[in-house]
Amino acid sequence: MASKDVQQQQEDRLNSGGSTGMGAWLWHRAKPYTPPWIVTGGVGAAGFGANLMWGESPWAGVGLTLASTALTAATWWAGKSTGPQRRLHSAITVAAGSAWLTSAALSGPFTGPLPDLYLMGGATLALSWNIRQVMRSSAPEGSGESSDKGLLEKVGLARTKLKDVRVEPNRVTVPYELPAGELTNDDVAKAIPRIASALDVPTTAIRVQHDPDSARKGQFVIVPEDMLKTPTMYPGPFAPGQSIAVPLRIGVYDDGSDLVLPLLDAIHMLVMGMTGSGKTEGALDLFFELLTRRDVAVWLSDAAKGGQDFLPLVPALDWAALDTPSAGAMVAAVQAVIPARAAWLRDHSYRAWEPAAAETQTDPAHSCAAAGACGCDGMPYLVAWFEEAAKLLRELGDDVFTGIAQEARSAGVSLVISMQRASGYQLSTDTRASLPAAMCFGVRGDDASFALPEEVLEAGANPAAWGNKRKGYVYMVSAGVDEDLYANPARTFWTGPSGEYEKAAAWIVAQFAGVRPQGTGTVTEAAAAQAAGKLFADRHARVGAPVAPAAPAPSVTDEQESARAVAELVDEEDAGLDATAELPTAGGSAELPAAKPSPEEARELLDELVAMLASVGPGTVAVRDLYPYLEQIGRDRSWVSKRMSKLAEEGRLAPTGEEGVYRLIPTLAGV
Repeated sequence: MASKDVQQQQEDRLNSGGSTGMGAWLWHRAKPYTPPWIVTGGVGAAGFGANLMWGESPWAGVGLTLASTALTAATWWAGKSTGPQRRLHSAITVAAGSAWLTSAALSGPFTGPLPDLYLMGGATLALSWNIRQVMRSSAPEGSGESSDKGLLEKVGLARTKLKDVRVEPNRVTVPYELPAGELTNDDVAKAIPRIASALDVPTTAIRVQHDPDSARKGQFVIVPEDMLKTPTMYPGPFAPGQSIAVPLRIGVYDDGSDLVLPLLDAIHMLVMGMTGSGKTEGALDLFFELLTRRDVAVWLSDAAKGGQDFLPLVPALDWAALDTPSAGAMVAAVQAVIPARAAWLRDHSYRAWEPAAAETQTDPAHSCAAAGACGCDGMPYLVAWFEEAAKLLRELGDDVFTGIAQEARSAGVSLVISMQRASGYQLSTDTRASLPAAMCFGVRGDDASFALPEEVLEAGANPAAWGNKRKGYVYMVSAGVDEDLYANPARTFWTGPSGEYEKAAAWIVAQFAGVRPQGTGTVTEAAAAQAAGKLFADRHARVGAPVAPAAPAPSVTDEQESARAVAELVDEEDAGLDATAELPTAGGSAELPAAKPSPEEARELLDELVAMLASVGPGTVAVRDLYPYLEQIGRDRSWVSKRMSKLAEEGRLAPTGEEGVYRLIPTLAGV
């Protein structure tokens, strides 16, 4: 642009004048092209004068020859910063002019072929510069290849070839080819901040798409204007009443295209973003989509905030674990339903969950019966969403979700872990490797390296540039999404300010109540009830949903109530003893028997033993495992069996498929 301004100033000076008429107009149009001709005339005059001064001096010939050589070399050196065509053209012009001048000075301008060379060669060179000037008026050199080369040299990508540039609205695509053996695509990724500085745009406006078949080819994608500054209001459901197999629309990319999540391809997902980055807003967009589909049930765990951000949507959720006991029970329930769902799919000849699995099984090809259709109830897809999962990870261990993520792939279960900051200290590498999809909102520093693949960060993704200053801005990585979009910034929909969001949520809850599946299917609910007990069976009552009133208890007399209270204090083994009988006398030399633990002490001791045995084993404990400790507990096998059944009813143990074997339900701090 600077060279174009200088050229225009020169033409303005040349075109200045006050004469009028046709001659003046012609002269006005011709003046910009006169400099090459003036220089040609000046060279002829200089040759004539040099001959008069040095025509008889051999030393002058030597000096002029050296001077013409030096002048040509200086021209070639000075043209280094220009394009190769202009550099070569200038050097040829200077070499030809200085050679003629030297010959004319030594032998005379009218000797031999010198006059013809002057007239033909001088006119040719002058016309060549006029032609170049005409061509430059339509394509200024300052904006062409030379300026591109200069920019690339500044940012450390010298000798890079730029190919056909494709210009679209607010998007410029520039294919590149690096010099073979000198640079790789890794060097391009490192140069992104410098390119952004040279173009005066944010680093997030530049991304690189590498050619998968080459280590030195790819293309720059430059989006100079941030089209996401103004949030896009939630436009309504993308596919209301359709299957969860249809992708979920949750926002827009910076080029205006839809941000969609193909959940069945993503399977499991990590959602990460610092406070104020818009992570919750993105979660609401996903819930709005999930709760309008016909074949998906949603479980939400949010013990950290008690479901504060999701309360208007709770009536539409199949299970909302909003307290610490329910959150621990949900983890155990998800672990339990996976093998049950996988067995159901296997028995009905499904290799993986598909929309047909959610319908009544009327297809003989998907039947658990020996012949014909079985007519079994369908099994909806299940999304288990753990909001602010850092608390669960601290209390239950960093590998609590590992088995779920690894085993749920083909069982029609998606695990979503949402947290402000994921790291190797909170989430095991095995679990992170089992979460193939990720949504990364604004973060601090290099936290994004745990959510986004290295190649996406090298391509220009930089959520740390947003922090919490760009609410809702997000990068999404998932199977089923074009890899070229991984490094493209997007922004989730805005569900509206306080008051408007509640109205939208209430509309979703009421409008699609008849669309959503009623429950998660017999198989899933049976397995969850076994694992979580009353915490699952009474899940609607625990979040304030209306339940049927309990039948009134029969009236009892004061004497009956007193007898019942006394009976509860008597241990089962002591129920047959006569409280009025005298105690036996002990002999002088007989040893007193060890004191039998009280009922409360026996229960506490059993709880400790159960926790100990489950911690050193596979997470399960059997009644037979406690037989060596009966004397220590002071109770018999029957008491231990009844007590473990009681713990299962209270939701502290979960029955398994094996008789007398229970799974320990994780218990969170503060329970």
